[in-house]
Amino acid sequence: MQHFTPAEKRYIEDCYEDFIKEIRNKFDDERLARIEKAFRFANAAHEGIRRKSGEPYIIHPIAVTKIVAKDIGLGATSIVAAILHDVVEDTEYRISDIETMFGEKVAKIVDGLTKLSGDFDSRQALTLKKMLMTLSEDVRVILIKIADRLHNMQTLESMPPNKRMKTASETLFLYVPLAHRLGLYTIKTELEELSFKYKHPEEYNQTIYLLHNQEEKRNYLINEFIRPIKEKLTHENFDCEVTHRLKSSYSIWQKMQNKGVSFNEIYDILAIRIVIKPNPDISEKRQCFDVLSIVTDIYKPKPDRIRDWINLPKVNGYESLHVTVMGPQGKWVEVQIRTERMDEIANRGFASHYRYKDISTFENELETWIERIRDHLKNPDTDAFEFLDDFKLDLYGSDINVFTPKGEMVSVPKGSTVIDFAYEIHSDLGNKCIGAKINQKLVPVSHILQNGDQIEILTSKNQIPKPEWLKFTTTAKARSKIKDAFKLEKNKHIEKGKIIVEAAIIQSGVPLTSNNLKKITGHYNLNNKDQLYSEVGMGFIDLKDINEILVRKSENKLVKYWNITFGGKKKGGSGKEQSDTATSKKSKSKIDRKKPFILKENQDNVTFSLAKCCNPIPGDEVLGYLSTDDHVIIHKTDCPVLDKYISNQGEKVITAEWTKFKKQSYLTRLVLEGFDRLGIVNQVTNIISNENNINMRSVQFDTTDGIFKGELFLYIHNTEDLNNLISQLKKIKGIENVSRIKNLND
Repeated sequence: MQHFTPAEKRYIEDCYEDFIKEIRNKFDDERLARIEKAFRFANAAHEGIRRKSGEPYIIHPIAVTKIVAKDIGLGATSIVAAILHDVVEDTEYRISDIETMFGEKVAKIVDGLTKLSGDFDSRQALTLKKMLMTLSEDVRVILIKIADRLHNMQTLESMPPNKRMKTASETLFLYVPLAHRLGLYTIKTELEELSFKYKHPEEYNQTIYLLHNQEEKRNYLINEFIRPIKEKLTHENFDCEVTHRLKSSYSIWQKMQNKGVSFNEIYDILAIRIVIKPNPDISEKRQCFDVLSIVTDIYKPKPDRIRDWINLPKVNGYESLHVTVMGPQGKWVEVQIRTERMDEIANRGFASHYRYKDISTFENELETWIERIRDHLKNPDTDAFEFLDDFKLDLYGSDINVFTPKGEMVSVPKGSTVIDFAYEIHSDLGNKCIGAKINQKLVPVSHILQNGDQIEILTSKNQIPKPEWLKFTTTAKARSKIKDAFKLEKNKHIEKGKIIVEAAIIQSGVPLTSNNLKKITGHYNLNNKDQLYSEVGMGFIDLKDINEILVRKSENKLVKYWNITFGGKKKGGSGKEQSDTATSKKSKSKIDRKKPFILKENQDNVTFSLAKCCNPIPGDEVLGYLSTDDHVIIHKTDCPVLDKYISNQGEKVITAEWTKFKKQSYLTRLVLEGFDRLGIVNQVTNIISNENNINMRSVQFDTTDGIFKGELFLYIHNTEDLNNLISQLKKIKGIENVSRIKNLND
């Protein structure tokens, strides 16, 4: 073991002293002594150990501890645990040693933070399960884990590119929604920004440039907008601070992707925040609504953009009034109104509740959330990946409030259906549910609930849970209970599915091998063959693509003629779609996971296919997922299915790079919107076919009241050709928007 140099030891001491200066006034001598003891112990344990960047490893625990103390605001026990959080994993010390030296509470937190041993592909899912089991006893485990991830993201530059991509994807997949759920909005935003920077560097830099480019214009708008508000608040004797904040670059980019709009079309880039120092003799709620009244007297509000999270706080404790108003120069501006207490809770989440003595209320809300998944957590038979899929639904969603027939309010995740609500009330109610009356109107079990609905669940003693319920349930609790009901039938489903799968493989004319089973499993984004058999046995998968999956032709042929369809009617031409796979001419060989996988038009030694979930084309930013040792499925880097693979089976995800693709074409879907006029369809098809020599599979236009929507299925060589085409189409008079759609099927 190589010991640290005197300069490195001095650097370690300086980092620790900087941290102590920031917390010294917050703790008594006894607690400071415990923190000092923990640092000396951890420093000795990590002696000679370095991070990938080359710096002493102990710098990482110190940095995590600073986040825990300063940004989250936890106490001495959490600080001690944060300093020690990697000792058991990385050194010869055990949890029993930690308990002997620092007590049972610290040892339990460190134990919760210690990574599990075992295969890497299941570590993240199992680690999350362990964290959540501990969360129901001590939320500090997950708070420190989030701080640990934040510092890892802050120092990600020293990691190789493939590791940066995987870590960034994993952070967006798991840690961002966890931070959101616990109200750590400041940390959540930084995690998003760092993930965006490393996962989509080109888009990140472009968004930052666009924000910087409009800074002067934006500052003028801010000053012009804030001035009358400040004057009126001062006149009304309100003691408050009026500031502004920009929407994060990640939020802007995400909105551009989801809504298919440009940067200039996003109207809520800017938000004004009014933080009130409240008068102790008047209720905080009343003061916030008084300020809301002042703002809407000055600027007209957008009726559908008023949010009241003071009367009905979010599950993570967030309280605030939000209103979007029409500001100067015809710009919509969001205004957030809250007190100092609410502002601290908004920024620091769970930990700030301790300071304001209302921790019991928040713990009850946290308990309600944990209760939704507790049975699923404790079930030893639950597949780790299956659990992760179900639980993430609860992580991402914000909550809505609905009511029972007796007027009792129940919080459920946004997007919940009748069946989710039934299981939220009681398992038997869910199992026997046949529908509901919502606001006296009869609705099916799949009906999506809206905020404020009053719900009466209707049951039948003959009803049993149905497999199709899993297609529209959103909560982990409901999905867990439905799957529990199927467990007695599980073996029957697996046996039935096995017969169907094996028969389909043999019928397709290929041998019944484990490699072919892996190809099918990978194609449907499943984790193992038993899951494949089960899904087929229950009727969720019909294997209609099995020939395409298994019988790959050795050479792709160029297609000269294509079907062109207007409004669904054929106009002539014939042909056949090209395969999106390249297959080996020579003997197959294992793929080197450490090197970028090079995508070539004439792949001669390995096989690759393009994922159907995101439909990449040459030029898109992509990664590869190894479905077998010699087969790669190519996904776009922003594909949610790929994010799942990165979090669950990170070692199977590899970097991939396109070469020039000039002969093969790939099916791509475009949607056009605009104002209808005579000849616009001919102009569109002329640009596609004659000017760009692009083949069309189908073209369909629908017009309603002078507004048209067109849908094009085209065969494109690469993103360069696609972007050039989109640019030309946008110049056509009457076309307002052209967007690429990832899904080719809906």
